[in-house]
Amino acid sequence: MLLNIILLIIGFVVLIKGADFFVDGASGVAANFKVSKILIGLTIVAFGTSAPEFAVSVKSLISNNGDIVLGNVIGSNILNILLILGFSSLFHSLTVKNNTVKKELPITLLITTLFAVLLSDKLFDPNTTNSFTRSDGIVLLLFFLVFVYYLISMMRNKIEDTSEDKQLPLQKSIIFTIIGILGIILGSNVVVDSATVIAKLLGVTERMIGLTIIALGTSLPELVTSVTATKKGEYDIAIGNVVGSNIFNIGIVIGLPVALFGGIAKIAFSGIDLLVMIVASILLFMFSFNDYKITKKEGIVFLIMFIAYYTYVIIG
Repeated sequence: MLLNIILLIIGFVVLIKGADFFVDGASGVAANFKVSKILIGLTIVAFGTSAPEFAVSVKSLISNNGDIVLGNVIGSNILNILLILGFSSLFHSLTVKNNTVKKELPITLLITTLFAVLLSDKLFDPNTTNSFTRSDGIVLLLFFLVFVYYLISMMRNKIEDTSEDKQLPLQKSIIFTIIGILGIILGSNVVVDSATVIAKLLGVTERMIGLTIIALGTSLPELVTSVTATKKGEYDIAIGNVVGSNIFNIGIVIGLPVALFGGIAKIAFSGIDLLVMIVASILLFMFSFNDYKITKKEGIVFLIMFIAYYTYVIIG
């Protein structure tokens, strides 16, 4: 137990320092290539910080731990909005670009709703075998391709918003980005592994581990990266990180492994889990659409929802 607590602390230190390097490096890459930071947030940062979720899902699916796979994605997507954006907005209101409100957030809401509908069909229809099938994974994967097409169109347009930035040299930016993502992945893996061991020693169930410790552990890269980005005034990276990660989590973290390795035989989640995931996405869109920013008050609403939901998960 003591060894795992020590490893947990070390993992957090590596994770936090890695995120610091990662944000500086990603921001530098955006400045050097004259592309928008929201694009960097949606791609390099989002995909990079979602690497732990993907690794955990593949490992869990191969090991036939379906509850951890679904709990990882559902919990991570809830945490990304309610905890990460909620906590980040306490440091400074998060400005949301017009393009993000009109295009990226609707895509997030659509793929989240699709995922919830596919799952709810299995949960509430007594005639189903209560499984998440390969065909469901393929549907999610195909929808993810729409997002990829959108990213490609953004790259072609090369929206510039970095002219006033003090640029890091390109080589240094790339090195910082690589060191940062390695630190993030290594740190998060250490945190997840040690926390899982501690939880099992304390007798916590697999569903609880998936929705809480695994989801929180694999969301640590997004949390630390978004908070670090907010403190540095890189609001596009903070927003893009969460939006891109949620889309990536559904399309790739759950869709790709299920499409490749087969379905999840049994689903042990409730409608409340799916409802909170959808409501969080709706609120994110509504808050952003209202005044093109997520204010401290709106962040507090996210955090209250986060506390209420996880109180239900733990007590229920």
